[in-house]
Amino acid sequence: MGKERNVCKISGKGRRMQEILNKSGFICDMDGVIYHGNKILDGVKDFVNWMIANDKKFVFLTNSPEKTPHELSMKLERMGLSVSADHFYTSAMATAEFLHSQAPGCTAYVIGEAALSKALYDRNIYMNDVNPDYVVVGETRTYCFEKIEKAIALVNKGAKLIGANPDTIGVVEGGIMPATGSLVAPIEIATGKKAYFVGKPNPLMLRHGLRILGCHSADIAFIGDRMDTDIIAGIESNVDTVLVLSGVTAKEDIDNFPYRPKYILSGVGDIVRGATQK
Repeated sequence: MGKERNVCKISGKGRRMQEILNKSGFICDMDGVIYHGNKILDGVKDFVNWMIANDKKFVFLTNSPEKTPHELSMKLERMGLSVSADHFYTSAMATAEFLHSQAPGCTAYVIGEAALSKALYDRNIYMNDVNPDYVVVGETRTYCFEKIEKAIALVNKGAKLIGANPDTIGVVEGGIMPATGSLVAPIEIATGKKAYFVGKPNPLMLRHGLRILGCHSADIAFIGDRMDTDIIAGIESNVDTVLVLSGVTAKEDIDNFPYRPKYILSGVGDIVRGATQK
């Protein structure tokens, strides 16, 4: 309870909690906010049920391009939480949307999982390993020297380098894994070309989330667990930010950054507890 009181003091519990409760909708990060690996976090089920019962609009936003919305829906279903696929938006989808807006009908050489390729296909972006317009990289467990070599050759021939997200590591149950930023780095170093990263903290992701919800930025709160991707993305999108301490950021880490979230909670379950204490 002592830790919870400290968190509530920082977050301005009471009036400030009421401000969160009055929001029309929520954009939520997933890992560290909703689950860790394959374990759902405390209070999440109550929070989702509260949003549904109170007609709140919500979308889960993830920097991971490895799973489709349907696969993410099934993952939560296995954890005992029923959320339809239309409530998910991934960096793979944002990358496909970005490329479609930049060059409709373009082609790409892809280093990533099937969900990334599917998102591109869905926007009529097709695979090309000879003379693509773009080299697109996302998290994958099939990364190898041959693919790096191919990507380097294509970028040197003029293909533009795109990363689904800038994350250098991802948290898994066994520890950490290299994420897109780490996989892109050898290609950047070898070619001297910098990648353009679509995922958070690029505000493109949050703007897509706002369009999905159909809400004004003032009516939304963005909930995340990372200062360097979630909170900065919310600030740059003019969206009120909620940092939860259920993920990678500890309370003492906050002062290491030149910006702050508007609200700080121990986890999303605090929102439901705030609602019941009105």
